[in-house]
Amino acid sequence: MKQYNWATLGCGVIANELAQAMEKQGRRLYSVANRTHGNAVAFAEKYGISKVYDRIEDVFADDAVDIIYISTPHNTHAPYLAEALKHGKHVLCEKSITLNSAELRTAMELARGHRVVLAEAMTLYHMPVYKRLREIAQSGTLGPLRMVQLNFGSYKEYDMSNRFFNLDLAGGVLLDIGVYALSCARWFMSECPDQIVSQMKPAHSGVDEQAGILLMNRLGEMATISLTLHAKQPKRGVAAYDKGFVEICDYPRAQRAVITYTEDGWQEVIECGRTADALVYEIEDMERAVSGVADEMRLDYTADVMDMMTRIRQSWGLTYPEER
Repeated sequence: MKQYNWATLGCGVIANELAQAMEKQGRRLYSVANRTHGNAVAFAEKYGISKVYDRIEDVFADDAVDIIYISTPHNTHAPYLAEALKHGKHVLCEKSITLNSAELRTAMELARGHRVVLAEAMTLYHMPVYKRLREIAQSGTLGPLRMVQLNFGSYKEYDMSNRFFNLDLAGGVLLDIGVYALSCARWFMSECPDQIVSQMKPAHSGVDEQAGILLMNRLGEMATISLTLHAKQPKRGVAAYDKGFVEICDYPRAQRAVITYTEDGWQEVIECGRTADALVYEIEDMERAVSGVADEMRLDYTADVMDMMTRIRQSWGLTYPEER
């Protein structure tokens, strides 16, 4: 398979993980772009990256760039996606891929028109343990799905200027961590939920600080989701089927799941992949999609999740400045 040139747009935590994943593969990022040029230079020196752009716009026009990984704040994704796709670049964008479903539809149309791959960097879609669980569920061993339960609690300092609580940076529990829970629910559910009920507690800044969400699809499969930015909770998921239930801890990047069979209580432990290699799996699947070998990037699930998040925020009356 062709060796692709990756550029990172942004040089924060996720960009560091991307560079380190490349190093595990014996490779380096081709280039780096960032709003603060000095940070880009320091990032390039840290990882031996040869090319740093003076302006962010230069990464889009660089003919040598094949794939751009965007890891800037949520509210910058849509304009950067548009420029990258218009220039014929394949794009892997950090979650949440856009602010709303309208922005995502526009990006998807651009990707189709320019015949490039667009995907959200949702790690759980690429973790080997989830692919194995999918095989088990599809075999019929567990019977039909009944209920999914997901928790995600992240304790953040109660500082309204922090990006997690900043309305101008599209902060809030839903787009920051809720996207993981909704993506996990969508992975297990046979169809996208068409019924959604939720409650939200706002922070003083106006963003969503806590939320409870109930989902149900046409088949009667249900999901319950609990989210908070101001109390620690285990990242625990349970998918309950007719003949057994699956338990997953640290589900965004899980490497282990336990299946308990209802009839006799026997437990089957599924261990696949490594949490530490989450970005490696993303890179591999993205390059397989770009090369045409196989597309496992699940943009269809990304679109379903974005539709759900858009509907949920509309029910709350929560909008970001870019949407007004």
